[in-house]
Amino acid sequence: MLPLIATVVVLDQMIKWWAWRHISWTKINSGGDILVGHTISAWYARPVTGALLDLVDFGLLSIAVSVLARYRVPAAVGVPGALMVGGWGSNLLDRLGAHFWTAPGSVRGVVDFIHLGAHYYNLADFFIISCTPLFLLTAAYYGVRAARRPATERLAVGRSAVGRSAVAASAPPPARGRARTRLRIPALAGAGLILVVALGAANYGGVNAASTTPTRQVGGHA
Repeated sequence: MLPLIATVVVLDQMIKWWAWRHISWTKINSGGDILVGHTISAWYARPVTGALLDLVDFGLLSIAVSVLARYRVPAAVGVPGALMVGGWGSNLLDRLGAHFWTAPGSVRGVVDFIHLGAHYYNLADFFIISCTPLFLLTAAYYGVRAARRPATERLAVGRSAVGRSAVAASAPPPARGRARTRLRIPALAGAGLILVVALGAANYGGVNAASTTPTRQVGGHA
C-alpha cells in the first residue's frame, strides 16, 4: 500500500509545482471544502485555527495509513484505499508546508489548477472522488461477505487468532532499548510536525493566485 500512496503524493506534488508556474488560473484554496461548510472553512483559512485543524487531520490520516499498512485486506479494498489516502495526504501536505515549494509566497492551502465549472480541482481531488466510493463499496462487500461465512469457519478463525495471541503472550518481552526507540521515533516525528505547522502559521504568505506570484515566468502561458 505504501508505494501506491507515495506514487500519488509525488505525482500530485510535481504537477502542482508545474501548474503554479505555467497555468495562469492556478489558485490556492486556503479554506476547507463543501463537506465541512462555510464556518469550518473559515477556521481552516485562519493561520492558527487552520494549523490546529491540520494537526487533527494529520492524526486521522496517520490512523488510516496504519490500518492499511498493518492489516491484510483484499487488493480490491487496499488499492482504492491507498489511492484515496494518497490523494488526501498530498492535499494535506500542501497545508503542512509543501506549498512553500510548489507555490512560493502563497498562503497556506491546497494548490488547485483544474477549472471545471465554478470550481477548481487538482489531481489528488480526482483520486479522492473516484476511489472513495469504490473503497467504501468494496469494503462493505467484503465486510458483509465475512459476516455471512458459516459459523464453523468463523469458529476456526477465532481459534486460530486465540492461538496466535497465546504464542505472542509467551514470547519474551522486547528489550528496553528497543521499546524506548519505538517511543522516541513517534515523539520526534510529532515534535517536528508541530514545528513545521507553527512555522507555517507564523509565515502565512500573501499570494493566493498564480497570476500574482513574483516567481511566475514573464509571458508564461497555460
